[in-house]
Amino acid sequence: MNIQNSEKLFERAKKVSPGGVHSPVRGFRGVGGTPRFIESAKGVTLKDADGNEYIDFCMSWGPLLFGHQDPDISEAVKLALGRGWSYGTAERYSLEFAETLTQKIPFIDEIRFVSSGTEAVMSALRVARGFTGRTKILKFDGCYHGHVDSLLVRAGSGLAEMASPDSAGVSPQTAAETLVCPLDDELALESCFASYGPELAAAIIEPLPANNGLLIQKQSFLEKLSQLCKKNGTVLIFDEVISGFRVALGGMAEISHIKPDLVTYGKIIGGGFPVGAYGGRRELMNQVAPVGAVYQAGTLSANPVAMSAGHAMINKIIRENPYAKLAELTEWFCAELEKRAAQHLPYPSHLQRFGSLFWSVCNSPSSEIIRRQDQIPAQQKPLFADFFHAMLNRGVYFAPSGYEVGFLSTAHTKAHLEQVLSLASDAMIEIAKHEHR
Repeated sequence: MNIQNSEKLFERAKKVSPGGVHSPVRGFRGVGGTPRFIESAKGVTLKDADGNEYIDFCMSWGPLLFGHQDPDISEAVKLALGRGWSYGTAERYSLEFAETLTQKIPFIDEIRFVSSGTEAVMSALRVARGFTGRTKILKFDGCYHGHVDSLLVRAGSGLAEMASPDSAGVSPQTAAETLVCPLDDELALESCFASYGPELAAAIIEPLPANNGLLIQKQSFLEKLSQLCKKNGTVLIFDEVISGFRVALGGMAEISHIKPDLVTYGKIIGGGFPVGAYGGRRELMNQVAPVGAVYQAGTLSANPVAMSAGHAMINKIIRENPYAKLAELTEWFCAELEKRAAQHLPYPSHLQRFGSLFWSVCNSPSSEIIRRQDQIPAQQKPLFADFFHAMLNRGVYFAPSGYEVGFLSTAHTKAHLEQVLSLASDAMIEIAKHEHR
Protein backbone atom coordinates (compact mmCIF):
# COMPACT_ATOMS: atom_id res chain seq x y z
CA MET A 1 0.00 0.00 0.00
CA ASN A 2 1.46 3.34 -1.06
CA ILE A 3 1.35 5.84 1.81
CA GLN A 4 3.93 8.37 0.58
CA ASN A 5 1.62 11.36 0.92
CA SER A 6 0.58 10.41 4.44
CA GLU A 7 4.25 10.03 5.38
CA LYS A 8 5.08 13.47 3.97
CA LEU A 9 2.12 15.09 5.69
CA PHE A 10 3.03 13.46 8.99
CA GLU A 11 6.59 14.79 8.79
CA ARG A 12 5.22 18.28 8.14
CA ALA A 13 2.69 17.96 10.96
CA LYS A 14 5.33 16.93 13.52
CA LYS A 15 7.08 20.27 12.94
CA VAL A 16 4.04 22.34 13.88
CA SER A 17 1.96 20.22 16.33
CA PRO A 18 2.90 18.01 19.31
CA GLY A 19 3.47 14.55 17.85
CA GLY A 20 1.98 15.77 14.60
CA VAL A 21 -1.59 15.33 15.85
CA HIS A 22 -4.32 17.12 17.80
CA SER A 23 -5.41 14.16 19.93
CA PRO A 24 -2.81 11.60 21.08
CA VAL A 25 -4.25 8.31 19.81
CA ARG A 26 -4.30 9.65 16.24
CA GLY A 27 -0.50 9.53 16.26
CA PHE A 28 -0.48 5.68 16.09
CA ARG A 29 1.78 5.51 19.16
CA GLY A 30 -0.18 2.50 20.41
CA VAL A 31 0.36 0.49 17.22
CA GLY A 32 3.38 2.09 15.57
CA GLY A 33 3.73 3.21 11.99
CA THR A 34 2.45 6.21 10.08
CA PRO A 35 -1.05 7.56 10.69
CA ARG A 36 -3.17 7.81 7.57
CA PHE A 37 -4.16 11.35 6.64
CA ILE A 38 -7.79 11.10 5.61
CA GLU A 39 -9.05 13.32 2.82
CA SER A 40 -12.71 12.32 2.71
CA ALA A 41 -15.29 9.83 3.94
CA LYS A 42 -18.63 8.51 2.74
CA GLY A 43 -20.85 5.80 4.18
CA VAL A 44 -18.41 3.28 5.72
CA THR A 45 -15.44 4.31 3.56
CA LEU A 46 -12.44 6.48 4.39
CA LYS A 47 -10.15 7.74 1.60
CA ASP A 48 -6.61 8.83 2.47
CA ALA A 49 -4.21 11.32 0.90
CA ASP A 50 -2.75 8.58 -1.32
CA GLY A 51 -6.14 7.48 -2.63
CA ASN A 52 -6.32 4.32 -0.51
CA GLU A 53 -9.77 3.35 0.72
CA TYR A 54 -10.63 1.71 4.05
CA ILE A 55 -13.76 0.20 5.56
CA ASP A 56 -14.07 2.24 8.76
CA PHE A 57 -14.88 0.80 12.19
CA CYS A 58 -13.76 3.86 14.12
CA MET A 59 -16.66 6.01 12.94
CA SER A 60 -15.08 9.17 14.39
CA TRP A 61 -14.91 7.32 17.74
CA GLY A 62 -18.60 6.49 17.79
CA PRO A 63 -20.85 9.40 16.86
CA LEU A 64 -21.54 8.34 13.27
CA LEU A 65 -24.33 5.89 14.01
CA PHE A 66 -25.61 6.31 10.44
CA GLY A 67 -22.19 6.42 8.77
CA HIS A 68 -20.22 9.22 7.17
CA GLN A 69 -22.17 11.99 5.42
CA ASP A 70 -25.61 10.67 6.28
CA PRO A 71 -27.94 12.51 3.86
CA ASP A 72 -30.48 13.60 6.50
CA ILE A 73 -27.83 15.11 8.76
CA SER A 74 -25.99 16.59 5.78
CA GLU A 75 -29.17 18.35 4.64
CA ALA A 76 -29.74 19.79 8.14
CA VAL A 77 -26.17 21.13 8.18
CA LYS A 78 -26.51 22.73 4.76
CA LEU A 79 -29.69 24.50 5.84
CA ALA A 80 -28.01 25.66 9.04
CA LEU A 81 -24.99 27.03 7.20
CA GLY A 82 -27.33 28.99 4.98
CA ARG A 83 -28.66 30.76 8.07
CA GLY A 84 -25.26 31.56 9.61
CA TRP A 85 -22.77 29.47 11.57
CA SER A 86 -22.22 31.30 14.86
CA TYR A 87 -24.43 33.82 16.64
CA GLY A 88 -23.26 34.09 20.24
CA THR A 89 -26.86 34.80 21.19
CA ALA A 90 -29.97 32.97 22.30
CA GLU A 91 -31.50 31.07 19.35
CA ARG A 92 -34.28 28.58 18.70
CA TYR A 93 -32.18 25.63 17.51
CA SER A 94 -30.76 24.70 20.90
CA LEU A 95 -34.19 25.30 22.45
CA GLU A 96 -35.87 22.85 20.09
CA PHE A 97 -33.10 20.30 20.59
CA ALA A 98 -33.30 20.64 24.38
CA GLU A 99 -37.08 20.21 24.26
CA THR A 100 -36.71 16.95 22.32
CA LEU A 101 -34.11 15.57 24.72
CA THR A 102 -35.98 16.48 27.89
CA GLN A 103 -39.21 15.04 26.48
CA LYS A 104 -37.59 11.76 25.44
CA ILE A 105 -35.20 11.19 28.39
CA PRO A 106 -37.27 10.95 31.60
CA PHE A 107 -34.43 11.65 34.06
CA ILE A 108 -33.38 14.90 32.36
CA ASP A 109 -35.37 17.89 33.56
CA GLU A 110 -32.94 20.45 32.14
CA ILE A 111 -29.88 20.29 29.91
CA ARG A 112 -26.98 22.63 29.09
CA PHE A 113 -25.06 22.31 25.82
CA VAL A 114 -21.28 22.72 25.71
CA SER A 115 -18.64 21.94 23.09
CA SER A 116 -17.08 18.64 24.22
CA GLY A 117 -17.48 15.66 26.51
CA THR A 118 -14.58 16.88 28.65
CA GLU A 119 -16.31 20.22 29.16
CA ALA A 120 -19.55 18.46 30.06
CA VAL A 121 -17.83 16.34 32.72
CA MET A 122 -15.94 19.31 34.14
CA SER A 123 -19.18 21.25 34.45
CA ALA A 124 -21.13 18.38 35.99
CA LEU A 125 -18.49 17.95 38.69
CA ARG A 126 -18.67 21.66 39.48
CA VAL A 127 -22.44 21.43 39.82
CA ALA A 128 -22.12 18.47 42.19
CA ARG A 129 -19.62 20.31 44.36
CA GLY A 130 -21.71 23.47 44.34
CA PHE A 131 -24.87 21.58 45.24
CA THR A 132 -23.40 19.46 48.04
CA GLY A 133 -20.80 21.84 49.43
CA ARG A 134 -18.36 18.91 49.38
CA THR A 135 -15.09 18.62 47.48
CA LYS A 136 -14.12 14.97 47.01
CA ILE A 137 -14.96 12.96 43.88
CA LEU A 138 -15.04 9.18 43.39
CA LYS A 139 -14.04 7.72 40.03
CA PHE A 140 -13.27 4.18 38.86
CA ASP A 141 -10.03 2.69 37.60
CA GLY A 142 -10.40 1.99 33.89
CA CYS A 143 -12.94 4.76 33.24
CA TYR A 144 -11.91 7.82 31.24
CA HIS A 145 -13.76 11.12 31.55
CA GLY A 146 -11.78 13.43 29.30
CA HIS A 147 -8.77 15.51 30.28
CA VAL A 148 -10.28 17.12 33.38
CA ASP A 149 -7.47 17.64 35.92
CA SER A 150 -9.27 16.06 38.86
CA LEU A 151 -10.12 12.94 36.83
CA LEU A 152 -6.84 12.52 34.98
CA VAL A 153 -5.52 10.42 37.83
CA ARG A 154 -4.65 6.83 38.60
CA ALA A 155 -5.31 4.62 41.57
CA GLY A 156 -2.91 4.38 44.47
CA SER A 157 -1.74 1.06 45.88
CA GLY A 158 -4.91 0.39 47.89
CA LEU A 159 -8.36 -0.53 46.67
CA ALA A 160 -9.93 2.83 47.47
CA GLU A 161 -7.05 5.19 47.93
CA MET A 162 -6.41 8.81 47.19
CA ALA A 163 -5.31 9.10 43.60
CA SER A 164 -2.01 10.27 42.19
CA PRO A 165 -1.59 12.37 39.03
CA ASP A 166 -1.64 10.45 35.75
CA SER A 167 -0.38 13.40 33.72
CA ALA A 168 2.27 16.05 34.10
CA GLY A 169 0.65 19.34 34.99
CA VAL A 170 -1.90 17.83 37.38
CA SER A 171 -1.00 18.95 40.88
CA PRO A 172 -0.94 16.48 43.79
CA GLN A 173 -3.38 18.78 45.58
CA THR A 174 -5.89 18.43 42.74
CA ALA A 175 -5.40 14.67 42.55
CA ALA A 176 -5.89 14.41 46.32
CA GLU A 177 -9.52 15.46 45.90
CA THR A 178 -10.22 12.31 43.87
CA LEU A 179 -10.70 8.77 45.16
CA VAL A 180 -10.25 5.81 42.82
CA CYS A 181 -12.02 2.47 43.20
CA PRO A 182 -11.65 -0.61 41.00
CA LEU A 183 -14.53 -1.60 38.77
CA ASP A 184 -16.49 -4.77 39.51
CA ASP A 185 -15.60 -4.82 43.23
CA GLU A 186 -18.56 -4.22 45.53
CA LEU A 187 -16.52 -4.74 48.70
CA ALA A 188 -14.05 -2.03 47.71
CA LEU A 189 -16.97 0.25 46.84
CA GLU A 190 -18.60 -0.28 50.21
CA SER A 191 -15.28 0.31 51.95
CA CYS A 192 -14.78 3.57 50.11
CA PHE A 193 -18.19 4.91 51.05
CA ALA A 194 -17.78 3.70 54.64
CA SER A 195 -14.62 5.80 54.93
CA TYR A 196 -15.45 8.82 52.78
CA GLY A 197 -19.19 8.81 52.01
CA PRO A 198 -20.06 12.06 53.85
CA GLU A 199 -17.20 13.83 52.03
CA LEU A 200 -18.09 12.73 48.49
CA ALA A 201 -19.69 15.39 46.30
CA ALA A 202 -20.07 12.99 43.37
CA ALA A 203 -19.36 9.52 42.10
CA ILE A 204 -18.78 9.45 38.35
CA ILE A 205 -18.70 6.32 36.24
CA GLU A 206 -18.95 5.21 32.65
CA PRO A 207 -21.85 2.76 33.09
CA LEU A 208 -20.41 1.06 30.01
CA PRO A 209 -16.65 1.69 30.27
CA ALA A 210 -15.42 1.95 26.69
CA ASN A 211 -12.18 3.93 26.77
CA ASN A 212 -9.83 1.29 28.16
CA GLY A 213 -11.32 -1.76 26.59
CA LEU A 214 -15.02 -2.57 26.67
CA LEU A 215 -15.33 -3.38 30.39
CA ILE A 216 -18.96 -4.43 30.70
CA GLN A 217 -20.14 -4.02 34.29
CA LYS A 218 -22.56 -6.23 36.19
CA GLN A 219 -26.00 -4.80 36.91
CA SER A 220 -25.47 -5.50 40.61
CA PHE A 221 -22.36 -3.31 40.72
CA LEU A 222 -24.13 -0.34 39.15
CA GLU A 223 -27.08 -0.82 41.49
CA LYS A 224 -24.79 -0.93 44.53
CA LEU A 225 -23.18 2.34 43.45
CA SER A 226 -26.60 3.98 43.03
CA GLN A 227 -27.73 2.78 46.46
CA LEU A 228 -24.59 4.04 48.20
CA CYS A 229 -24.87 7.43 46.51
CA LYS A 230 -28.48 7.84 47.66
CA LYS A 231 -27.59 6.75 51.20
CA ASN A 232 -24.71 9.24 51.46
CA GLY A 233 -26.20 12.21 49.62
CA THR A 234 -23.60 11.81 46.87
CA VAL A 235 -24.46 12.98 43.35
CA LEU A 236 -24.40 10.04 40.91
CA ILE A 237 -23.04 11.07 37.51
CA PHE A 238 -23.31 8.73 34.52
CA ASP A 239 -20.70 9.61 31.91
CA GLU A 240 -22.51 8.54 28.75
CA VAL A 241 -20.33 10.46 26.33
CA ILE A 242 -19.81 7.22 24.38
CA SER A 243 -22.78 5.06 25.42
CA GLY A 244 -25.44 7.78 25.33
CA PHE A 245 -27.71 7.28 22.29
CA ARG A 246 -25.24 4.60 21.07
CA VAL A 247 -26.71 1.64 22.96
CA ALA A 248 -30.26 2.95 23.43
CA LEU A 249 -32.15 6.22 23.18
CA GLY A 250 -31.74 6.65 26.94
CA GLY A 251 -28.27 5.13 26.97
CA MET A 252 -27.12 2.82 29.75
CA ALA A 253 -29.41 4.57 32.20
CA GLU A 254 -32.36 3.22 30.21
CA ILE A 255 -30.87 -0.26 29.90
CA SER A 256 -29.86 -0.52 33.56
CA HIS A 257 -33.05 1.16 34.87
CA ILE A 258 -30.83 3.30 37.10
CA LYS A 259 -31.65 7.00 37.31
CA PRO A 260 -28.51 9.14 37.58
CA ASP A 261 -28.65 12.58 39.20
CA LEU A 262 -26.60 14.03 36.35
CA VAL A 263 -25.58 12.65 32.98
CA THR A 264 -22.93 13.82 30.53
CA TYR A 265 -23.25 13.38 26.78
CA GLY A 266 -21.10 13.90 23.71
CA LYS A 267 -20.33 12.14 20.41
CA ILE A 268 -23.73 11.27 18.94
CA ILE A 269 -25.63 14.33 20.12
CA GLY A 270 -23.52 16.42 17.76
CA GLY A 271 -24.11 14.14 14.79
CA GLY A 272 -20.34 14.23 14.25
CA PHE A 273 -19.95 17.91 15.16
CA PRO A 274 -18.25 19.07 18.41
CA VAL A 275 -21.05 19.03 20.98
CA GLY A 276 -21.27 17.95 24.60
CA ALA A 277 -24.02 18.34 27.19
CA TYR A 278 -24.80 17.79 30.83
CA GLY A 279 -28.24 17.50 32.32
CA GLY A 280 -30.34 15.98 35.05
CA ARG A 281 -32.49 16.87 38.02
CA ARG A 282 -33.86 20.40 38.02
CA GLU A 283 -32.65 21.20 41.53
CA LEU A 284 -29.11 20.39 40.43
CA MET A 285 -29.28 22.16 37.08
CA ASN A 286 -30.72 25.25 38.76
CA GLN A 287 -27.34 25.66 40.45
CA VAL A 288 -25.94 26.75 37.07
CA ALA A 289 -25.55 30.43 36.09
CA PRO A 290 -27.43 32.59 35.34
CA VAL A 291 -29.98 30.98 37.68
CA GLY A 292 -27.53 29.73 40.30
CA ALA A 293 -24.03 30.38 41.59
CA VAL A 294 -22.17 27.66 39.65
CA TYR A 295 -20.51 29.44 36.74
CA GLN A 296 -20.17 27.89 33.31
CA ALA A 297 -20.14 29.63 29.95
CA GLY A 298 -18.96 29.22 26.36
CA THR A 299 -19.10 31.41 23.27
CA LEU A 300 -19.52 28.39 21.00
CA SER A 301 -21.84 26.45 23.31
CA ALA A 302 -25.00 25.46 21.42
CA ASN A 303 -23.46 26.39 18.09
CA PRO A 304 -26.41 26.58 15.66
CA VAL A 305 -24.84 24.30 13.03
CA ALA A 306 -23.93 21.65 15.60
CA MET A 307 -27.37 21.92 17.20
CA SER A 308 -29.03 21.35 13.83
CA ALA A 309 -26.81 18.36 13.09
CA GLY A 310 -27.37 16.83 16.52
CA HIS A 311 -31.12 17.36 16.43
CA ALA A 312 -31.33 15.75 13.00
CA MET A 313 -29.32 12.82 14.34
CA ILE A 314 -31.54 12.29 17.38
CA ASN A 315 -34.73 12.69 15.37
CA LYS A 316 -33.50 10.02 12.95
CA ILE A 317 -32.73 7.71 15.88
CA ILE A 318 -36.26 8.25 17.21
CA ARG A 319 -37.78 7.53 13.78
CA GLU A 320 -35.72 4.48 12.89
CA ASN A 321 -34.83 2.94 16.28
CA PRO A 322 -31.81 1.13 14.78
CA TYR A 323 -30.54 -0.54 17.97
CA ALA A 324 -31.89 -4.08 17.64
CA LYS A 325 -30.71 -4.54 14.06
CA LEU A 326 -27.30 -3.05 14.85
CA ALA A 327 -26.87 -5.30 17.89
CA GLU A 328 -27.86 -8.37 15.85
CA LEU A 329 -25.41 -7.48 13.07
CA THR A 330 -22.63 -6.81 15.60
CA GLU A 331 -23.26 -10.13 17.34
CA TRP A 332 -23.05 -12.00 14.04
CA PHE A 333 -19.90 -10.18 12.94
CA CYS A 334 -18.12 -10.79 16.25
CA ALA A 335 -19.07 -14.47 16.28
CA GLU A 336 -17.79 -14.94 12.74
CA LEU A 337 -14.56 -13.10 13.52
CA GLU A 338 -14.06 -15.29 16.59
CA LYS A 339 -14.48 -18.43 14.45
CA ARG A 340 -11.72 -17.27 12.15
CA ALA A 341 -9.48 -16.34 15.06
CA ALA A 342 -9.93 -19.83 16.55
CA GLN A 343 -9.08 -21.38 13.21
CA HIS A 344 -6.06 -19.28 12.25
CA LEU A 345 -4.46 -17.41 15.16
CA PRO A 346 -1.77 -19.07 17.28
CA TYR A 347 -3.26 -17.66 20.50
CA PRO A 348 -6.78 -17.54 22.02
CA SER A 349 -8.78 -14.43 21.16
CA HIS A 350 -12.32 -13.19 21.55
CA LEU A 351 -14.47 -10.12 21.09
CA GLN A 352 -16.45 -8.44 23.84
CA ARG A 353 -19.49 -6.62 22.52
CA PHE A 354 -22.41 -4.55 23.70
CA GLY A 355 -24.95 -3.25 21.24
CA SER A 356 -23.01 -1.89 18.27
CA LEU A 357 -19.71 -1.63 20.21
CA PHE A 358 -17.04 -4.33 20.11
CA TRP A 359 -13.50 -4.86 21.41
CA SER A 360 -10.94 -7.41 20.27
CA VAL A 361 -9.18 -9.10 23.21
CA CYS A 362 -5.93 -10.86 22.28
CA ASN A 363 -4.49 -13.88 24.10
CA SER A 364 -7.61 -14.39 26.21
CA PRO A 365 -10.06 -17.33 26.30
CA SER A 366 -13.55 -16.53 25.08
CA SER A 367 -15.03 -17.68 28.39
CA GLU A 368 -13.37 -14.86 30.31
CA ILE A 369 -15.35 -11.62 30.43
CA ILE A 370 -12.97 -8.80 31.25
CA ARG A 371 -14.56 -6.25 33.57
CA ARG A 372 -11.49 -4.58 35.07
CA GLN A 373 -8.41 -2.85 33.72
CA ASP A 374 -6.04 -5.20 35.55
CA GLN A 375 -7.61 -8.22 33.81
CA ILE A 376 -6.55 -7.09 30.32
CA PRO A 377 -3.92 -9.53 28.94
CA ALA A 378 -0.33 -8.30 29.11
CA GLN A 379 0.19 -9.03 25.39
CA GLN A 380 -2.86 -7.05 24.28
CA LYS A 381 -0.90 -4.10 22.90
CA PRO A 382 1.68 -5.88 20.68
CA LEU A 383 -0.70 -8.60 19.49
CA PHE A 384 -3.38 -6.09 18.53
CA ALA A 385 -0.79 -3.94 16.76
CA ASP A 386 0.08 -6.88 14.50
CA PHE A 387 -3.58 -7.46 13.68
CA PHE A 388 -4.25 -3.74 13.22
CA HIS A 389 -1.52 -3.31 10.60
CA ALA A 390 -2.39 -6.54 8.82
CA MET A 391 -5.96 -5.26 8.44
CA LEU A 392 -4.95 -1.67 7.66
CA ASN A 393 -2.78 -2.90 4.80
CA ARG A 394 -5.84 -4.75 3.47
CA GLY A 395 -8.06 -1.66 3.61
CA VAL A 396 -9.78 -2.03 6.99
CA TYR A 397 -9.50 0.76 9.57
CA PHE A 398 -9.89 -0.15 13.24
CA ALA A 399 -9.15 2.28 16.05
CA PRO A 400 -5.32 2.52 16.30
CA SER A 401 -5.09 1.18 19.86
CA GLY A 402 -5.63 -2.20 21.46
CA TYR A 403 -7.58 -0.50 24.25
CA GLU A 404 -10.15 1.33 22.11
CA VAL A 405 -13.44 -0.08 20.90
CA GLY A 406 -14.88 -0.47 17.42
CA PHE A 407 -18.28 0.72 16.22
CA LEU A 408 -20.75 -0.47 13.64
CA SER A 409 -23.11 1.90 11.88
CA THR A 410 -26.29 1.39 9.90
CA ALA A 411 -24.16 2.03 6.79
CA HIS A 412 -22.26 -1.24 7.44
CA THR A 413 -23.98 -3.94 5.40
CA LYS A 414 -23.53 -7.69 5.70
CA ALA A 415 -21.67 -7.54 2.38
CA HIS A 416 -19.17 -5.08 3.89
CA LEU A 417 -18.69 -7.32 6.91
CA GLU A 418 -18.29 -10.49 4.83
CA GLN A 419 -15.57 -8.70 2.88
CA VAL A 420 -13.86 -7.76 6.15
CA LEU A 421 -14.13 -11.33 7.44
CA SER A 422 -12.43 -12.66 4.32
CA LEU A 423 -9.65 -10.12 4.70
CA ALA A 424 -9.35 -10.98 8.40
CA SER A 425 -8.79 -14.65 7.56
CA ASP A 426 -5.93 -13.67 5.25
CA ALA A 427 -4.50 -11.33 7.89
CA MET A 428 -4.64 -14.00 10.60
CA ILE A 429 -2.94 -16.57 8.38
CA GLU A 430 -0.17 -14.05 7.73
CA ILE A 431 0.18 -13.36 11.48
CA ALA A 432 0.35 -17.09 12.26
CA LYS A 433 3.11 -17.59 9.67
CA HIS A 434 5.06 -14.72 11.16
CA GLU A 435 4.63 -16.13 14.68
CA HIS A 436 5.78 -19.57 13.47
CA ARG A 437 8.96 -18.10 11.98
